[in-house]
Amino acid sequence: MLEYIKQLDVKLLVAINSLHTPFIDECMLVITHRYTWIPLYIFIIIFLFVKKKKNLFLVLFFIIGATICSDLFASAFMKPVFQRLRPCHDSEINPLLFLIKNNCGGRYGFISSHAATTFALVTFLYLYLSKEYKWVNYLFIWASVVALSRVYLGVHYPSDIAVGALAGILLAALFYYLFIFSTKKIADYKNKNE
Repeated sequence: MLEYIKQLDVKLLVAINSLHTPFIDECMLVITHRYTWIPLYIFIIIFLFVKKKKNLFLVLFFIIGATICSDLFASAFMKPVFQRLRPCHDSEINPLLFLIKNNCGGRYGFISSHAATTFALVTFLYLYLSKEYKWVNYLFIWASVVALSRVYLGVHYPSDIAVGALAGILLAALFYYLFIFSTKKIADYKNKNE
């Protein structure tokens, strides 16, 4: 069963990676770059400042905490523990891939930090805002495209992305419930001292 999953992982990787065209290649390089999304992050901060001033700094603290923890879980824990080579570093898989960029990242790829952090951010925002603002649902498309760009570029297997996304979702849910717990404790404290 495990061997079948590995083969499927490689087949999906090669299929997605083989879809390349010069235009899509350039798009994926832009999509995968972390700095590309700084305007989105600024928009989110401004939106929270304008629409959700109450507990703003606490919300930002927990969003940043969820994102950092997701990155650390992926990079400092999962990658060193599993030591699964990125496809672009694997001598058996590398010849099957079309690699656009020279630098394919660190040696190990399980799990994807990109997937973990983007899904952590989106999940927290979804839990916090989706009852009032339906546009937040579309951020899952953004996170999926960012994650998919990593497979397209040959730096992650689809399973790296799937498990990374799951880790980000679970950690964001944990941080969201810690945020809810904290806001209740702060409110209780204020009520007692009024």
